[in-house]
Amino acid sequence: MTSLDWFVIALYAVSMLAIGGYYSRRTKTPDDYLLGGRNMNSFLVGVSLFATLTSTLSYLALPGEMIQHGPMLFCQIIAYPFAAYVVGWLLIPIIVQLKVTSAYEILESRLGLSVRLVGCIIFLLLRMSWMAAVLYATASTVLVPLLGLSASSTPWICAAMGVITIIYTSAGGMRAVVITDAMQCLIMIIGAIVTVVIISIDLGGVAAWWPTVWVNHWDQPSWGFDATARTSLLGVVISMFTWQICTAGSDQMAIQRFLATRDARAARRSYITSLLTDAVVMLMLAVVGLALIAWFTAHQSMIDASVSLVEEADQLFPRFVLVGLPSGLSGLVIAAILSAAMSSLSSGVNSSCAVISEDFINRLGKTDNAETSVKTIRILSVFIGIVVVMLSILVGAVEGNLIELCFKVVNLLTAPLFVLFFMAIFVRRATTLGALAGLAASIGAAVGIAYFNLFGLSFLWMMPVSLLTGMLIGTACSPSFLQILIRLYYTD
Repeated sequence: MTSLDWFVIALYAVSMLAIGGYYSRRTKTPDDYLLGGRNMNSFLVGVSLFATLTSTLSYLALPGEMIQHGPMLFCQIIAYPFAAYVVGWLLIPIIVQLKVTSAYEILESRLGLSVRLVGCIIFLLLRMSWMAAVLYATASTVLVPLLGLSASSTPWICAAMGVITIIYTSAGGMRAVVITDAMQCLIMIIGAIVTVVIISIDLGGVAAWWPTVWVNHWDQPSWGFDATARTSLLGVVISMFTWQICTAGSDQMAIQRFLATRDARAARRSYITSLLTDAVVMLMLAVVGLALIAWFTAHQSMIDASVSLVEEADQLFPRFVLVGLPSGLSGLVIAAILSAAMSSLSSGVNSSCAVISEDFINRLGKTDNAETSVKTIRILSVFIGIVVVMLSILVGAVEGNLIELCFKVVNLLTAPLFVLFFMAIFVRRATTLGALAGLAASIGAAVGIAYFNLFGLSFLWMMPVSLLTGMLIGTACSPSFLQILIRLYYTD
């Protein structure tokens, strides 16, 4: 790390803070703060949604996944057109026409206050654990090795990133979040391109790192149904399709962006923009993984001889930033990695504030006026940031590479949360008891597969199985449904 690298990183941080300060003067009401006035540019909102959901975990995990296990996971892009249709033409019109601020207002209108509050709690647990995982991965995997610090410094680095993000998020609200997300997305793309270009120049061209045969240590292709295989074509496509539907249909971070646009058509364009951006960046990061393994194979002296390139795949990208990039570009790529973390953290804080303010403070109590509400939300931002930093210390106990960490920690409650929305929107005879029973069953299935290898299923099947379980149990446990079964039984 040279002074030029530090200058680039400092310039990035100052830019984020300046944007927050600029939009703080234009944020007067809770609607401005949380939804950007409901009239934001659909393209920027779509890019923001992509940047939000592409955290440091994804930015580092995807090159590591390509190095360690091969390209099978990247087949999940096949699910995107199907997700675009279901979300864009089925879910978004229903959500946008309701004109809510919090997604969980939908739950109360059909299933009562108790289900709404349970849904809020599930979301907060989901997103706080996700933000904690993002902070931990960025600090422990990137900054600690790059700065030559001990592992004990990880909490302090987490706190420093949290402070910067909370300052510009709490100041500028949704407008600041969307604009900074767009800038951070651009930095992430430039960082990946710079890495590939530098490696190609160093090795003598693309042909020097592009594989011509299936690498021996990669997972063997599995094209059909194989629930026990770590990755299979059907498994990754169904898992990604489930994740997209559940996230777009129940996650406040996604729904809040749909509500920040003018209408359903604009929200649909935003979602499709996020999918297209995601597909492009995912393929770019896969290419980064191929380039990295070739570069370190050709430069064995740049890494400890006792370290296995395959086993330490998640560490190669940040390691290359330190030893393979010229001065200035190292700072740029580090800024890209920080961008992935801070875009996710800022959106998570903003959406968590929306849920706490709308579903707890405003629903269960009263605020004096709009100005007081904005001040309250800004105080909540600081509180949430402190909680997330404390949770980040616990994330390191989860085993597996970063991709498995994404599923076991970040996505554990994604499908169970959507079960509540499925019951509220699509099951006409749904009841509070049925919805809560479905939620409990879905969480049980997710935990069983993620941590106890239930039925020998791969972690990729956690979301599809937990979603199906929750839907079936929730419908079956609705009293009205049981009454129909009893009536049919006695009629026979």
